[in-house]
Amino acid sequence: MDILGTSLRVCVADLDAAIAVYERLTGAQAMRFERGNVSVAAVGCFFLMSGPAAEMEILKKVTATLAVRDVDAAVSDLKAVGAQIIAGPLPTPIGRNLVARHPDGSVFEYVDRNPQPTA
Repeated sequence: MDILGTSLRVCVADLDAAIAVYERLTGAQAMRFERGNVSVAAVGCFFLMSGPAAEMEILKKVTATLAVRDVDAAVSDLKAVGAQIIAGPLPTPIGRNLVARHPDGSVFEYVDRNPQPTA
């Protein structure tokens, strides 16, 4: 699997205030979207997330988001090393994603760079 990059996940209470900070730090403009009840802003290499406490507790367990060329290839490679696919693959505004638990217990989100319609 080709890992193209990594995004850091930051859970915040005030998304608008956090966006201003991270836009200033990175020089990038936020791309905002909703994922269920969670509001997300992609700013440079950061995913800022804000939402209900119960959902945020789950999101805090994911170490990082890894960009890959193809989520389907990632599934195959992850299964080959004994990882457990927890969720997905599912379409998102920025590409398909999945969440996997590695054999060591670490949890990562994988997202591909091929946006799919989310109809």
